Amino acid sequence: MRILLTGATGYVGQRLSQRLVDGESHLRLFARDAKKVRERIRNKVEIAEGSTFDIGSLKEAVEGIDVAYYLIHSMGAGDDFDELDRLSAQNFLDACVEAGVKRIVYLGGLGQKETASKHLLSRMEVGEILSSKPDRVQTIWFRAGTIIGSGSSSFEIIRHLVQKLAVLTPPRWVRTLTQPIAIDNVLDYLVDSKDLKVEGNLIVDIGGEVVSFQDMLLRTAKLMGLKRIVIGLPVLSPGLSSFWLALLTPVPTRVASKLIESLKSETLVQNDNAQRFFPHVRLISYDDSVRRAIREIEDNQVLSRWYDSSAGEVSDTYREGIADAVFVEKRESDLGELTPEEVFKKIVRLGGKTGWLRFNVLWRMWGAADKLLGGYGFSRGRRDPNELRIGDTVDFWKVADLVEGKRLLLASQIKFPGKAWLEFSVEDEKVVQTSYFYPNGILGRVHWYITHPLHVLVLDSLAEAIVKP
Repeated sequence: MRILLTGATGYVGQRLSQRLVDGESHLRLFARDAKKVRERIRNKVEIAEGSTFDIGSLKEAVEGIDVAYYLIHSMGAGDDFDELDRLSAQNFLDACVEAGVKRIVYLGGLGQKETASKHLLSRMEVGEILSSKPDRVQTIWFRAGTIIGSGSSSFEIIRHLVQKLAVLTPPRWVRTLTQPIAIDNVLDYLVDSKDLKVEGNLIVDIGGEVVSFQDMLLRTAKLMGLKRIVIGLPVLSPGLSSFWLALLTPVPTRVASKLIESLKSETLVQNDNAQRFFPHVRLISYDDSVRRAIREIEDNQVLSRWYDSSAGEVSDTYREGIADAVFVEKRESDLGELTPEEVFKKIVRLGGKTGWLRFNVLWRMWGAADKLLGGYGFSRGRRDPNELRIGDTVDFWKVADLVEGKRLLLASQIKFPGKAWLEFSVEDEKVVQTSYFYPNGILGRVHWYITHPLHVLVLDSLAEAIVKP
């Protein structure tokens, strides 16, 4: 069986690729940036680079494929994400039909059209598009609610809220009902769907016990050994709710607003097809799924995180554009008593709980200002304290390139008028630290000149600290 996995560098995609690689099928990954495919599976899979908006690369990706997984959505993009979702799905369907793909497997969201948010409606619309030619290609459409696992957006939001607030004061619609499901169970269904013997299209609703978001907050707090009180507020506008959520959790305001809107709609299972067609899948309880997620975080075994890949610059790595930078500053430091290996190890451990060696208060002030402007700030931290891979986050940076022992390129995701990169390279007996800034118009240049003295202070100090024994 020849399998195509789209969204291969995303939260679900990275985990699913590991499961599929362990099987006997031939796996082809379809990704915008092939460099983001993890080293541990790169030599075990075929990689096709491109996107569903590039018809040429899409046709090449689906050529000779039997089963194609569609794990793409555009929530991280702008307000026209639903238009992008429709176009992407239609392009994918047409390419699959032309190539003779036998089955499409799609993961969407639970909900009913009458009450669904714009985000959920878009996910439903994608499912309908992918299912619209049953005479040419079969579609198995999974609909899931809240996915619980280390690094999932839902769990990260819940975890940050219960960690940071002794008294939780969310809007009353946190009592909306849903049926959360463990990420491991989602993967069980997705993997088994490729071998399912069934005729025609199939919609499979998947989810566990019925709970409210409030229940999940309180139960997660208890499992984390915390005592928390929830007091629902009678009135809190979506805008204020989004700001409140973005301020306390890793999600930026744009994503928070879409999640808030979705939380107002019940997301409950509407059919029993999961039990009928996948009776061997044993559902993990909510409490056990939280325990697993916490254990993975504590053991530094988080395989993927929700913002590893999504449409738009909000979460994706920048294509290397540093050659266009207007302002470039280079700092060279002798390695001194340290070996190149020791210096590079210090570089790849920057950020997160380790911090930035010096002036951590100023780094956090930048993060706080970014958070207030709707950005990520420092709340994302790092996936692992000791190692990095392309696509990983480091506070408000994204790993755009990594050559082990030689080069680390960080792309800034802080909200300011322009683009910025910070590059570290170890060359012979020196480490070279280079900062690049591409301003967006006059405002970007004003920003550069105003903040430049502070940047010099912090980055000069960082260059010194990296080579200090």
